[in-house]
Amino acid sequence: MARRRQEGNLFFRLDVDFFSDRKVKILKARYGADGITLYLYLLCEIYKIGYYLKIDEDFEYIVSDDLNMESNKVKQVLNFLLERSLFDNTLFQSDKVLTSAGIQRRYQAMVKARALKTPITVERFWLLPEEETETFIKVHPSLNNSENNPDNSRKKDDNSRKNDTKGKEKKEKYIYTAPPGTYFEDPSLNDIFLLFLKSRQNKGDQLTEEQIQLLTEEVLSLSSDPEERIAMVKKSIMNGWKGFYPVKKQKKKGTSKNRFNNFHQRDYDFADYERRLLKQGPGGDEERGCKRSMG
Repeated sequence: MARRRQEGNLFFRLDVDFFSDRKVKILKARYGADGITLYLYLLCEIYKIGYYLKIDEDFEYIVSDDLNMESNKVKQVLNFLLERSLFDNTLFQSDKVLTSAGIQRRYQAMVKARALKTPITVERFWLLPEEETETFIKVHPSLNNSENNPDNSRKKDDNSRKNDTKGKEKKEKYIYTAPPGTYFEDPSLNDIFLLFLKSRQNKGDQLTEEQIQLLTEEVLSLSSDPEERIAMVKKSIMNGWKGFYPVKKQKKKGTSKNRFNNFHQRDYDFADYERRLLKQGPGGDEERGCKRSMG
């Protein structure tokens, strides 16, 4: 008979390419050693008791004391880990639970030796779909739900099956089409990013979901200022770039001796440009007309 208690672990596996992960690189670039330390601390706390960690309002202060780290920085790093999907943000918002699909895959590998003899029943917050769940992990169908949203797990399973079916039908014919889509909380940044994706699509570029995710991470990593992020995306659209580059700071008036500063700077009508992009087709006449007008 399967036992119904969450099994903890004495150790967990750390992959040798841990620091090669793009998300970990960005974490280190933004928060230094403190960011890496906090992430590993949380993984230890999770695997110590099983595959998830439920936190309360005092958690940030406890971590701050344990790591000798400012509580505000603990909160910033935790938000980053949630935004970049190193932890499942939906489950955290509904139940204050830290876990992820990747954490649960590694958990399965860690408990395999003992669970093959006596299967483990998981009762709550299990994210892996049926096809990814090992046979020695028994998911209790009536208990594996969010406490604040009982239908959450079932809806995720249904959506996963639908997405898998669509993926099998499309296979190699998959081409990303934008819009619709929401990639940033800032509506202005999200709108201009959708315009960037549309411009890439009209040039014949085929973007996968993974590529789009990397593009959003690149925007976030290059600047923390909302206006600069929007300016970066606009600049990439106007120059036909496939990526993004930091915006150069403009010099104050009167400090530059460059005689070309006296020339009138062109103002671009992004609303008109967006309308043209939405109407044009890849390689169409209107596309070439748009390029001439923008040139």
